[in-house]
Amino acid sequence: MYDLNEFYGILNNIFYHVQAQPGKTATKPNQYTMTIHPGYLISFLFGAIIGSFLNVAILRIPEPDQSVVYPASHCPECKTPLKWYDNIPLFSFIFLRRKCRYCKCPISWQYPLVELSMGLFSLALFHFFPFPWPFVGFFLFTAALLVIIVIDFRHQIIPDIISLPGILAGFACSFLNPAISWTDSGLGIFLGGGILFIISYGYYFFTKRVGMGGGDIKLLAMIGAFLGYQSLPFVIFSSAFLGSLAGLAAMIKQKKGGQTVIPYGPFLAAGALLYLFFETYIQFFMRSLLLTG
Repeated sequence: MYDLNEFYGILNNIFYHVQAQPGKTATKPNQYTMTIHPGYLISFLFGAIIGSFLNVAILRIPEPDQSVVYPASHCPECKTPLKWYDNIPLFSFIFLRRKCRYCKCPISWQYPLVELSMGLFSLALFHFFPFPWPFVGFFLFTAALLVIIVIDFRHQIIPDIISLPGILAGFACSFLNPAISWTDSGLGIFLGGGILFIISYGYYFFTKRVGMGGGDIKLLAMIGAFLGYQSLPFVIFSSAFLGSLAGLAAMIKQKKGGQTVIPYGPFLAAGALLYLFFETYIQFFMRSLLLTG
């Protein structure tokens, strides 16, 4: 919800602040010091730590008899409980050389990728949005989307335990977010769920096949709750475009023609993340198209 130009300066703001040595005018490169802004460092580390928990949620939520808090983290192959130093986000994966300390089975790339993604999301949110609000609300939103992306890709389901509380959380956050009113959020819930329901029903009516699950409908309602109804046109069209590209690639690879099935939730989530970080640019582009037309 900031100008796109700010995004290009994010690396400069995060990774260094240039200062001359005390009492001197900087004339040579070695007269400068480079430091990491503590706020950005903390936000990245916090996001990576939460990403470690998200990995647990991704593995256990699809299993009906699993809890995300008990038992403690353990190797999925040999079931040996992990020590704290085997569970440090990103670093443990590197130090263990992608192998379980106990059974030597390979560790999935999912773990560091989710931790890194959540760390980067947290860092970007800290850069773009005020703390604590709406930073906290959007942090919960991006964490939920990340879990949904991985679970839907792996299992082709979007758990209600994420989307339904997410709808309520998004609406509640609208009372603390100065950029989105509760009416924007409420309309986002109503239109987001309603639009996909109509599309899904229409597809089934004409083809007698289920093209979109109820999880996608609830996911778009959650997106509308957090981002407001204004986000829905872009999220729907961008997700359809990305999904079509992925669908064509899957059709070529799987050679199933029109019977090819891919999850739609990850593309809805991708559209929502694009809108979250580039809303000003997207709105300007869409208004330009309308005026040109």
